[in-house]
Amino acid sequence: MRNEVDMRPLMASFPTGVTVVTTLDGERRPWGMTCTSLCSVALEPPTLLVCLRLGSPTLAAITTVGSFAVNLLHDSARPAAELFAAPVPDRFERIAWRHDDGCGGPHLVEAAHTVADCRVSGSSVVGDHAVVLGAVERVTQWPRPRPLLYGLRRYASWPAAVESEEYYFDFVS
Repeated sequence: MRNEVDMRPLMASFPTGVTVVTTLDGERRPWGMTCTSLCSVALEPPTLLVCLRLGSPTLAAITTVGSFAVNLLHDSARPAAELFAAPVPDRFERIAWRHDDGCGGPHLVEAAHTVADCRVSGSSVVGDHAVVLGAVERVTQWPRPRPLLYGLRRYASWPAAVESEEYYFDFVS
């Protein structure tokens, strides 16, 4: 029995950061897609998850090569978010990127403020998406910490610059 609940209004009202998940396929061709489904899973071992649409060529490449990069976009990178959300076949010819040894996927050097290079540590199909777990092997940061946000069906930027490099939270359970 199919559930007829439309979750889009719920998720549209939940602002989140914008990422582009990237990888290289077995022939070293770059693939990538905009993704707002990113979640920290564990600090030890450092693990995150991304949710990618079944049938996506980016998901197929990640599954084949077993690695990917999560590019956290900065507040001036809306064009990159829109480029990787559209069915544009030459998107990597329209944006600056690099892929060095040890990268999980291409780094969007002018659009990202932070990149996590990941090795696939597990995956599961849930409905029309795959939940992909990534063991974080390296994090690269550039000095532009204001993230691009998406919510209420529009883009925005973080309202104020972070004053300190100590911008994490301790949660008490």
